[in-house]
This record gives sequence, C-alpha cells and structure tokens, in this order.
Amino acid sequence: MFSGDSRAVSGSAPAVDWAISDRPVEYPFAIEAMRARAASIRDNGSPELVWLLEHPALYTGGTGAKDDDLLNPSALPIFRTGRGGQFTYHGPGQRVVYVMLDLKARGGDIRAFVTQLEAWIIGTLAQFNVKGETRRDRVGVWVRRPSASGNSEDKIAAIGLRVSRGVTTHGLSINVDPDLSHYGGIVPCGIRDFGVTSLANLGLPVTPYDVDVALRTNFERTFGATKRAAPPAPGVEPVPVK
Repeated sequence: MFSGDSRAVSGSAPAVDWAISDRPVEYPFAIEAMRARAASIRDNGSPELVWLLEHPALYTGGTGAKDDDLLNPSALPIFRTGRGGQFTYHGPGQRVVYVMLDLKARGGDIRAFVTQLEAWIIGTLAQFNVKGETRRDRVGVWVRRPSASGNSEDKIAAIGLRVSRGVTTHGLSINVDPDLSHYGGIVPCGIRDFGVTSLANLGLPVTPYDVDVALRTNFERTFGATKRAAPPAPGVEPVPVK
C-alpha cells in the first residue's frame, strides 16, 4: 500500500502528496517546512501535502492559549504557534498529521473543512472499532467510556488549523500510545471537565503503521486520491517517491 503507489483517478483532482517521517521531527523545523510548502502550493502550484510524523515531547499554544492553562511551565518545552486553539501536548506515541491543502480549490469553507477533518478522524477510529464523536461546544473527537458515575467522555484526537491566503497548515493529532501523564501539565484545549485517552488506554494494541494505513484509506474517502512522497527534510523540498 505504501510502495510509492499513485491513486489519482483519470480526470480527477491531482493526487495529494502523502509523506511519513520515520523519526521524531523537531517542532521548529516542522513549522518552517509547513510554511515553505504552503507558500509553494499557493504561489508555484506545488502538490498539496499531508505529512504524518511524531514530535519529541512538548507543549504548543495556539492563538487562543491562556497562561492560566499552562499548569507546569517547566515540565516540557513550550512553543507558541499560529494555529487556532489553545494548549495541547505532542510527543512519542501520538500521530501528528499536518495538512497543507488548497482550501480555495476545495470550496473555501473552513467550517465544512473542519467537518471533513472530523469525519476523517472518525472513519479512521472506526477501523479499530472505536466510536469517535464530535461535540458542538468542544473541538476535537471524543469517545465515551464507562465510569463509576456513569458514562464519561475523553478526548482522543485534537484539531488545530491555520489558514493563510487560502492554504491550510497544522492539522490534527490522534493519541495512539502516548504518555498521557504529560497532559497533566496543561489544561488540554482549555477544557477542564473532561479527560484525555488513547487507543492503548482503551485496550487496543494498535501500531503507528496500523493508524497510518487507516488514515490514508479514510483520507481518500473524504478528500480524494494520494500518492506517496518523501517527507520534508532540511533544505529539501518533498518530491514524489518513484
């Protein structure tokens, strides 16, 4: 499935580059790589890109991040960033997915785009028999689970976007098997009354490869064809894998 195959359909929109980094990616480099690729998509007609990766353990604060939600400022490196949303955690065991897509060419409706991202995540989770749900007053994707006081809800996937001159950056993250204790250093996404979970915490021994396969399958159902590409590297623009 990941052998450089191109899934573009004759007469359809160009296939989106699909890149996977097999080593942790430093956050500042990821930000710069996204910025450069988004500019190239917008100004030079470069292919759109979905980039799957993992970061070292860190916190990021979006444009809505409040200082009071940073409970332990010395726990991990902190990066303020231009995406929407508040504080979140990234680290080993979490699949981060950055989406550099031409929103103008895809209708220009940011609300509809977020709904598509949610559907993408929910479809991915469904392949592991996990029912993901959305909430009107809480961003991200949630799962219900039994508790002593009845059913509780925990967040399993986060969404945070930036749109600049019609091209998206940042994207989403799905908790596969991260160290959930790191969420104790922040109020995740500014939400105090609910927990955070992962596929492993739900009792599912899912590998990152399993998640990557499910992500690609469901991306294509929601957004269209993909083709395998090399991930961004310092000084190197991603190119299709032959």
